[in-house]
Amino acid sequence: MLEPPFWTALTLSLEVALTASFVLLLTGVPLAWWLAFRSFPGKALLEAIFLLPLVLPPTVLGFYILLFLGPEGPWRKLTGLSWAFSFEGLVFASVLFSLPFALTAYREAFLALDRNLLEVARTLGVPRGKIWLKVVLPLTWPGLLSGTLLAFAHTLGEFGVVLMVGGSIPGKTQMVSIYLYDLVQALRFREAAEASAVLLLLSLGVLVAVRLLEARGRAWKSTTG
Repeated sequence: MLEPPFWTALTLSLEVALTASFVLLLTGVPLAWWLAFRSFPGKALLEAIFLLPLVLPPTVLGFYILLFLGPEGPWRKLTGLSWAFSFEGLVFASVLFSLPFALTAYREAFLALDRNLLEVARTLGVPRGKIWLKVVLPLTWPGLLSGTLLAFAHTLGEFGVVLMVGGSIPGKTQMVSIYLYDLVQALRFREAAEASAVLLLLSLGVLVAVRLLEARGRAWKSTTG
């Protein structure tokens, strides 16, 4: 039987993952659109910086984020706030760490658009906002949603970054992946197995949803194409 601390850690993880996914959706979609359709000097370098968390060890990224958000860091000097070992810090770190997953999915969804549709809408004088609502979103929403779900799942299972930035404060910054690690460290393998089973089923459900969305997106494009 899973104990209350597990559900507390899982609830915190879900809250962080949901908040980070929402932030990524708001910021990643316009960023992905800009990268998909704009050419400028240094674009390759900028894209490499955004994708750096894919290859950078999570503890290294977490260390630099901790320095940035800590009591003596630039964030404190800019805002007067210290986000180290806090919910806000966990969200900030999760956004940066999951950005490549969401950004890549968003960008691919936009690149798959038929640009002729956009050009026709523009030549007909359709306002830009209406183009987004009537053309872009109906064709790209499966890719946008699947990218957001991938970022959600990635945040839910992250360990190294959130451990560096948030530590393991029960009820405050102890996310479920860290709680599981603490169980193993304490040789509580039965509880660890039960917690792992819950996370396995949750992760599997998210991935199935992503695949269904991708299949629906392909079917939608074939019918509209």
